[in-house]
Amino acid sequence: HIFSSGPKQTRMPRRSATDDEEENIFDAEGPLIDEDEIEEEEKKAKKGVSFASKTTVMNAATNEAHGVYLQYHKHFSDKEGAQKPAEFPMFHRVSKTGVIYATARAREYGFHYEHPEWANMGQGAPETGPLEGAPSRDFSLSIPDEELEYAPVAGLSELREKVAVYYNHLYREGKESKFTAKNVCIVPGGRAGITRTMAALGNTQVGYFCPDYTAYEQALGLFLRINPHALLHRDMNEALMSPEEFEFQAGGSGVGTVLLSNPANPTGQSIEGKNLEEYVRIARDSETCIIMDEFYSHYYYDGTTVDPADGGADDDSNWPKTVSSASYIDDVNRDPIVIINGLTKNWRCPGFRICWIVAPEPIVEMLASAGSFLDGGANAPLQRLSLPLMELDFIRKDTWALQRHFKKKRDYFLKEIRRLGIRVKWEPVSTFYVWADLSGLPPPLNDSLVFLEECVKYKIICVPGVFFDVNPRGIRNIARSKCLDHVRFSYGPPMQNLINGVKNLEELINAWKKNPQRATLYMREQSS
Repeated sequence: HIFSSGPKQTRMPRRSATDDEEENIFDAEGPLIDEDEIEEEEKKAKKGVSFASKTTVMNAATNEAHGVYLQYHKHFSDKEGAQKPAEFPMFHRVSKTGVIYATARAREYGFHYEHPEWANMGQGAPETGPLEGAPSRDFSLSIPDEELEYAPVAGLSELREKVAVYYNHLYREGKESKFTAKNVCIVPGGRAGITRTMAALGNTQVGYFCPDYTAYEQALGLFLRINPHALLHRDMNEALMSPEEFEFQAGGSGVGTVLLSNPANPTGQSIEGKNLEEYVRIARDSETCIIMDEFYSHYYYDGTTVDPADGGADDDSNWPKTVSSASYIDDVNRDPIVIINGLTKNWRCPGFRICWIVAPEPIVEMLASAGSFLDGGANAPLQRLSLPLMELDFIRKDTWALQRHFKKKRDYFLKEIRRLGIRVKWEPVSTFYVWADLSGLPPPLNDSLVFLEECVKYKIICVPGVFFDVNPRGIRNIARSKCLDHVRFSYGPPMQNLINGVKNLEELINAWKKNPQRATLYMREQSS
């Protein structure tokens, strides 16, 4: 079996391929099966060696990763195929998101966050410590008695006002229509913001892209009023959809709302400039709401302004590149654009769980109502502690330092994984993710689920690509995921984490090149 229970079954024993054996066990459709070897293994099975039947081997090997994918997303079955009874039948089985699943697999092999040898390149959060050249952050907190009360469900008015000022200053200069505090709803985290928005939607189709953020799968499947509808790229691993294609697909299918991450998770690509303006125009003209997940809007590495560290002006006239759909809204209370952002990524404070939704006033009122029964609102003392982080001068200086630091990590990691034979078709211009192509690795290491299982044995965490192939409620019939040979690496953690990761990856890949593993042997049950 691919999945073991942890350290008792460490690295898989291999045999070296001889000259007359096939080293490449996968063809374009899946693993090649050696009939003679299967017959030999079945003879061994009669002598007490545990091995899958010929039929099982052939069927599972030709669609190995998809079988694992279905196991993960559906109730597990025993060897006879009978469904195991649920322990608590009044509950339904809640699947994990990709990051949580990958981390859970790593914990089986001894991972914990303070372990110095592990490379956690699966995490969806940035490093949180001080950055060189960044302004200091005072996180000392004294809580007066009145802040032990609930905060308003829509958030503290002072924080809502500062968020409005931030968007007006960066993206609404010279425009008549401006955001106010009434256009802002403070929420306890980004996923809470997405969930509130889903809860407030009526009976409508909601379009989404593949690949995209793994948690969309659960969010889009929560409420029965919502009918999820995939807007598919012609090529699953295409970076972006043109405005013309978006207008054709969204308009032709009659979706009422579209949910997307921009910059995109996991590809690190960005809809911006004229293309983003067209997306907003299409939403306005077709009365289609676009929910813009803009959590990585400060992580850009291709700006044209000059960094103060390189001689650029260190004042309000010189801002680093950031992108928001707020730039192209005509009327803040009429255009159907909903922006979700917060302190989690751009301000590197994920533990605060302080985020916001910017939208027309009537939508903000509905979001506050949804929050009253979903989450009750964000933490009052931490909202107060967040106020200095929303000062414009702090944001400008902190964003310069962030881009400078993360660009160095991106450039290092891209260079190293390409050296190891891992391809990157779309070099990330934003976020802190790399959408990596495993197809050049020795099979079956080029299967993202197999890759994760081997990675955790070498103290590496990544997220298999299949989790970004969003499939809410299992409505799409996926015979074989187009994201099967991709993984998402994160360069969000500190640089030493990446150095460890590259070293461990090189050890893993070299071991497989030296002793390639046949699919049939890989599927055999391992003995302790």
